[in-house]
Amino acid sequence: MALSSAPPGGLRRGVLFDVDGTLIDSSYLHTVSWWSAFRQYGHDVPMAAIHQLVGMGGARLLDNLLPSGRDRDEDQDIMASHGALYASHWPSLRTLNGARDLLGRCHAGGLAVALASSARERDLQVMRSVLDADAFIDAATSANDAKESKPAPDILEAALAAVGVDAADAVYVGDAVWDMKAAGALGIPAIGLTCGGIHEAKLREAGAAEVYDDPRHLLDNLGSSAIGRLLELQQNP
Repeated sequence: MALSSAPPGGLRRGVLFDVDGTLIDSSYLHTVSWWSAFRQYGHDVPMAAIHQLVGMGGARLLDNLLPSGRDRDEDQDIMASHGALYASHWPSLRTLNGARDLLGRCHAGGLAVALASSARERDLQVMRSVLDADAFIDAATSANDAKESKPAPDILEAALAAVGVDAADAVYVGDAVWDMKAAGALGIPAIGLTCGGIHEAKLREAGAAEVYDDPRHLLDNLGSSAIGRLLELQQNP
């Protein structure tokens, strides 16, 4: 996909977006899918505990929720079960309010737009289809693009490289504690959205500079947000 043109002098600025729970209403579907996968293998893990870790990579999630002395040979099977169960919910996926319009506004303002997702490649393809905003997206990452999952910053680094943007010239939008921590590791200002089900206080504690209800709320306040400041710099270099 062609990249948007850089401003005079060649400097590019951009916005990175998480997808699950940030642009697509999927956090609770992941929670139910993990809960069912755990039960298939004899692990009774409360949904509330699972939901707090959605957005973290599967292997990290298992290490945080399951006993350290478990039979780790089953870990891959549990993750595969989660993937199959989540896929059964694909027809239910919906965009969150304002998601497409927010991407379009960033793109129209000359910012590079990247999806910094750690989803499986096929899940990401499905979510992009639901989002229907490829005209506004310059690049996207999946689990295949990072050695370590969030809260490690690997996914964000891959997204920055894909659009040719330095961390100092980017903003990250996500819905999970792990998104905020990954952005913080690179010194990227992070905007938190509570539409994934994580409270504002937890997002701020994890490093969010700003918090909004959902993409529409952020779009309605874009001028005073960290993205608004990037847009101003982009248009007046």
